[in-house]
Amino acid sequence: MESAEIARRFLRFFEERGHKIVPSASLIAEDPTLLLVNAGMVPFKPYFLGQRRPPGSRLATAQKCVRTPDIEEVGKTTRHATFFQMLGNFSFGDYFKAEVIPFAWELLTRSESDGGFGFPEDRLWATVYLEDDEGYDIWRNKVGLPAERIQRRGLEDNYWHMGVPGPGGPCSEIYYDRGPEYGREGGPIADEDRYLEVWNLVFMQYQLSQVRSKVDFDIAGDLPSKNIDTGMGLERMAAILQGVDNIYEIDTTYKILDKAAELTGTRYGHDPRTDVNLRVIADHVRTGTMLVADGVMPGNEGRGYVLRRILRRSVRNLRLLGSGDERHMHTLTDVAIGVMAEQYPELKADAPQIHGVIDAEEASFLGTLRTGTAIFDVAVEETKRSSHHAISGAQAFQLHDTYGFPIDLTLEMASEQGLKVDEEGFRRLMKEQRERAKADSAAKKTGNADISVFGELLEKAGKVEFLGYDEIESDTSVIGVLVDGVPVPAAGAGSTVEVVLGRTPFYAEGGGQLADQGVIRTAGAEVEIVDVQTPLAGLVVHRGKVRSGEIKVGDEARAEIDLERRRAISRSHSATHLVHRGFKNALGESAAQAGSENSPGRFRFDFTAAGAVPPSVLRDVEDEVNAVLINDLKVNAFYTSQAEARAMGALAMFGEKYGDEVRVVEIGDYSRELCGGTHVHSSGQLGLVKVLGEQSVGAGVRRVEALVGIDAFRFLARESLLVAQLTEQLKVRREELPERIEGIVTRLRAAEKDLDKIRSAQVLQVAGELAAQARDLAGVSAVTHRAPDGTTADDLRKLALDVRGRFPADRPAVIVIAGVPSDRPVVVAAVNEAGRERGLKAGRLVGVAAKALGGGGGGKDDVAQGGGTRPDAIDDALRQVEQAVTEQLG
Repeated sequence: MESAEIARRFLRFFEERGHKIVPSASLIAEDPTLLLVNAGMVPFKPYFLGQRRPPGSRLATAQKCVRTPDIEEVGKTTRHATFFQMLGNFSFGDYFKAEVIPFAWELLTRSESDGGFGFPEDRLWATVYLEDDEGYDIWRNKVGLPAERIQRRGLEDNYWHMGVPGPGGPCSEIYYDRGPEYGREGGPIADEDRYLEVWNLVFMQYQLSQVRSKVDFDIAGDLPSKNIDTGMGLERMAAILQGVDNIYEIDTTYKILDKAAELTGTRYGHDPRTDVNLRVIADHVRTGTMLVADGVMPGNEGRGYVLRRILRRSVRNLRLLGSGDERHMHTLTDVAIGVMAEQYPELKADAPQIHGVIDAEEASFLGTLRTGTAIFDVAVEETKRSSHHAISGAQAFQLHDTYGFPIDLTLEMASEQGLKVDEEGFRRLMKEQRERAKADSAAKKTGNADISVFGELLEKAGKVEFLGYDEIESDTSVIGVLVDGVPVPAAGAGSTVEVVLGRTPFYAEGGGQLADQGVIRTAGAEVEIVDVQTPLAGLVVHRGKVRSGEIKVGDEARAEIDLERRRAISRSHSATHLVHRGFKNALGESAAQAGSENSPGRFRFDFTAAGAVPPSVLRDVEDEVNAVLINDLKVNAFYTSQAEARAMGALAMFGEKYGDEVRVVEIGDYSRELCGGTHVHSSGQLGLVKVLGEQSVGAGVRRVEALVGIDAFRFLARESLLVAQLTEQLKVRREELPERIEGIVTRLRAAEKDLDKIRSAQVLQVAGELAAQARDLAGVSAVTHRAPDGTTADDLRKLALDVRGRFPADRPAVIVIAGVPSDRPVVVAAVNEAGRERGLKAGRLVGVAAKALGGGGGGKDDVAQGGGTRPDAIDDALRQVEQAVTEQLG
């Protein structure tokens, strides 16, 4: 039975029993404490906590999940996977134990021909909480399960809570006996490899007041209504029903694994190490595909780093199987899309965008691997040669900071070489770097306010009606007022407040469009609104400051938006739609929107692309868009079903999820998109669009910035003035400017090269003098010299080697040259062969100097280079080098 069929049977069974089927939520969790949805109940958490009202008392779903804490175990065991799907049925104050246990038993044991899963009854076991006599009785007397196949377990195994005060309760788990060949007899308490858990039924019946650990908590009392939360792992069910030993061999994973084996010329099942590599690839490619489909982009932090790590582990395991620099991720992603599309049809529509992101990340990382692996190999060689057992924190930091090598990859590769990594040293250097580069970032606009407060307001206000498509001001009433996240009956002048209205013309930030600003007036107060957000779907929160009087809950109010700001933002939003269509026309359908920000007079637009967009393409898109403005196409907005919108070719933002009813905005026949934002009435109202340029904002994602309307005109006016000034100063016509400026720049670069040569020659002129002035340290000629500021690092190195070459081959010599090329000191050490025979090593001496300079460095025994952060410590660093030489030579 294929995975898609397992999901269909589960959902159909519960739909027939009055459950509303809820589509899988995005992997991007709404919960600010989670990066990604890591359990099937996560999207339902607000319902169980009473923060939101569920869409029904009986729900069922097949939820996508990603979990990565045990990522290193993927492929090594039969259970660990980063992406999985949880089938679940939920009851909110409806049915409880007496109904859900028979539901589960019926679905599991009903024959396949009758729509069930066909499990033999004599192979199923159940566990219940030690004190749950009610659950035991239902299994024994209502279901008829023999007593010897019902086992009681403690809090660790059969009690569930969220880890925070809230609902909790005992649970009952259902196990499948795979047979004696998988382990010893005795039920789940004896062997959970033989007895495999297939379903967990959670009975939420208590309110927990304090939660100190999994097994240490206080029960405040019974919940007002009892709830049910169940979870069945789809992949584990597929392994059982498809008769395979592990989740890597089920239909939705094995096809990727098999293709990876074909592409790398390997075979699955013949070598344990190869099998692990293939399993990692199969699991990670599927996970990466699903993450990108939900709008996650590779990055260096948060969920972006989770995706980047998963994709890069895939690429590296392909290389370990002999793929070299061949790029296989496109083909493997295509297989992943094919096997998952039956459950998630949108994958096929989004395939060009998914490929664009993953292909770009693969290309980027292959370059990183080539360089980083060579540097890593040198670090391993040095570590083993020095009889150390750990790669230094400085080397790991250099791999990360200079060559883009993730620390987890360094740890993994070091482990394969039988080495460890000085993680503490690496973390310390990372912390120092962050502190040096630290910059304040804006807090999330939703903040950390207790979401239950907003849930209560939503219950009170109902869905707030948005009037802003047709009205710029409207009469309304004050439903709620918050100060510092706490509801208050009133707030006086000077207070920073959050105001909830019954209806509003204010547009809340969303879909890339900035929020409206304006004012709310009541009979006794005036509130300046600077931001508008939707912390919960349907709830609009106006944030601002009470300028005068006192605003009170229940007041009648007049809400007015800043009209000029709205118009400017609407022009930018309409321009974004046009530019989106323009890039698709120029680059193909893979150029999908990956984000935007529509501000007054300007906008930025992110889109997926494999590489930089040529200037000629930018000009063509700009010309095409401005032609649309000249034609003054009518802008029309209407509501329809999502299926009909897609059928008519309406574009959707990549990774964004939409409801059944969607709003479509079309600009003539040129552009058609799903959008909830505000727009102009016709394209001619934009006036002019001026594209400023494009840049990379991550692997596979480019960003265009542009100006609209009067801002674009002002920019072109400034450009025209600048060109006029240049033509006057250079005495040429406008069309001759590029050639004249190019000639000036070419001559300047040639002059700079000549100056560099002269400066280098001047530096090297002192080589003979330095050699002649060498000090004798215990029979070794030692030169320590501070070069003039501005001497390049390359010249410092040349000077050190030149001075070293002036000593006879049989005369031990050590030369240490330091200088400040720009704002940071650099030190170079060189030791001739006779000096090395005396035990002197350039790398060690550089380390002494660099430490005094507040930095680090190293290299070979004959020549090494390092640096630091303290130019004022150069003289002291050179003295410490001399002291180190003297101490070593005795």
